[in-house]
Amino acid sequence: MADDPAPQQGALFADPAAPGDDAIGYRGPTACAAAGITYRQLDYWARTDLVVPSVRSATGSGSQRLYSFKDILVLKVVKRLLDAGVSLQNIRLAVDALRRRGVQDLAQVTLLSDGTTVYECTSNEEVVDLLRGGQGVFGIAVSGALRELVGSLAQLPGERADGAAPATAGPVGPGSDELAARRQRRSAAG
Repeated sequence: MADDPAPQQGALFADPAAPGDDAIGYRGPTACAAAGITYRQLDYWARTDLVVPSVRSATGSGSQRLYSFKDILVLKVVKRLLDAGVSLQNIRLAVDALRRRGVQDLAQVTLLSDGTTVYECTSNEEVVDLLRGGQGVFGIAVSGALRELVGSLAQLPGERADGAAPATAGPVGPGSDELAARRQRRSAAG
């Protein structure tokens, strides 16, 4: 089981929340809360390979997917594109194009959309040219989504795929997850 490779989302940029530690991940409900999506969306996107958990995939009933920081950032961008009216088909193309290009620092990218097509802009001039041409009506500065995500994940529990205590502490303490938090509250109450 430990030798089974997890599906890879693709390395869009370094994970500022856990530098160099690919084993730290976030369970589905935590990923949903941080990205602002429903669990149903998360499950559908994982099953259709739009955004797959890169830390640990589900291996059957009762198993937990673990999403990396990068995975959750992609989820957040996908959600924003959906909110702008972009179809899942075009979102899939946009996400694939970013991976194919090998963008090392996604925080420098602004995604603009006219509701159907997604345009990737890497400079202020490209943004102005696109807006001047009348194409872009909705923009996503990925750096803003990145900052929001860092802030929200600092308050949410993460865990390691190997079961060891994570390097970062959630709101309850090191190594906490939802079940551990409930146990700690019960023991404190009674």
